[in-house]
Amino acid sequence: MTSRVGQRAAGAAALLTGVLGLGGCGRDSGTTPEGVKPTVKVVRPVVREVTDYAFFTGRTEAIESVDVQSRVTGYLDSIDFKPGSEVKAGQRLFKIDPRPYQAALDEAAGQVKLAEARQKLAIADYERALEVAKTPGAISQQDIDKYAAAKSETLAAVDAAKASCESARLNVEFTDILSPIDGLAGRNLLTVGNLVKQDQTLLTTVVSEDPMYAYFDVDEHTMLRIQRLILEGKIQASHAGGHVAVQMGLADEGDDYPHEGQIDFVNNRVDPSTGTLQIRGAFPNPAKGASALRMLSPGMFVRVRLPIGAAHSALLVPEAAIGTDQGRKYLLVVNAQGLVEYRPVMLGAQQPGGLQVVVPVKLARTDAGWSEADASTPAGGAIVDSIAPDDQVIVGGLQRVRPGTAVAVAPIEPAHVPAGPVAVHVNPPTP
Repeated sequence: MTSRVGQRAAGAAALLTGVLGLGGCGRDSGTTPEGVKPTVKVVRPVVREVTDYAFFTGRTEAIESVDVQSRVTGYLDSIDFKPGSEVKAGQRLFKIDPRPYQAALDEAAGQVKLAEARQKLAIADYERALEVAKTPGAISQQDIDKYAAAKSETLAAVDAAKASCESARLNVEFTDILSPIDGLAGRNLLTVGNLVKQDQTLLTTVVSEDPMYAYFDVDEHTMLRIQRLILEGKIQASHAGGHVAVQMGLADEGDDYPHEGQIDFVNNRVDPSTGTLQIRGAFPNPAKGASALRMLSPGMFVRVRLPIGAAHSALLVPEAAIGTDQGRKYLLVVNAQGLVEYRPVMLGAQQPGGLQVVVPVKLARTDAGWSEADASTPAGGAIVDSIAPDDQVIVGGLQRVRPGTAVAVAPIEPAHVPAGPVAVHVNPPTP
């Protein structure tokens, strides 16, 4: 019994010793033997055309939206459209019982005929009075004036009767409630037999579908940047005949902005409560497929991408290569002598594939080496960009090196970069 316990204790001790030994090996695995250069993985910055964009959120809105109401009061006689279907301008949607208005029209038509008959008699009486007046003393001037007045009165009565008849005819016409625009009809809010009140009862709504508006608010910082680009001639203002492109993505389209449109309205004042300016883009919304489905509907949440200036060349490096030193961003680069150098940079925007736009910082040669150029830099001194397309940027093995370390390099292929212009996110501004 005692021997078994001793064997178990010896085995546990051996196991513990092995674990401690493995832990020690783990701590020493990152060291480099003395005299052997550490090997780092490097890539060269990728040069691509990029376009600066500002990103916003917005809502879609129909170009035309109509609340369909009746112009006459009456009982709903029929519903002549399918709720939720597309309708054409002039298509009948509802029918009000026309019989009371048809009776009023018939009565008004009779009044026109009566007035015309009286007019005919008055004209005849006036003409006879003129004939009689040719005989001296047969009729007084007063009687002739009375016949002339009666004629004028009947002429006015005919005009009034015709106007009343036209009003009655319009009321009969208004019993057919038509769609004023092409668009998509909503549901019918009343059923047959209900009383419809003139200019009060809402029957349905019709909204246009193609094109579709998207409203979004631009912050003051971005607005001022765009205005300066316009003043510099890099962007043409829309009111001056320029076509400012804008792109839109739906809630389920991720980072894609497949819907192309144009800015067609900029509000005339900045909202002082939010510091934003309302802008509107117009986007085509054609029917697609056998089902004639339209992707855009009024009231949708959308993501809007607004280009800021023309495409320009930029340097892209893997995000893993970027370090932070007291808030400053930098890259470690292997120079021509195989030594590691510290290169400060400014960041642009993150890109697909784990890439990052980097903006070079101007460096000046000093007695102590390279430093950032500023107002104190002597005129005519050597000034270069902190990063260039042919530099070797360290992306692997960063934890084993520091500036001044001699290293061996192992080049790797840069990450995949899309061939077309890359989107650069420029708002909110990077501090």
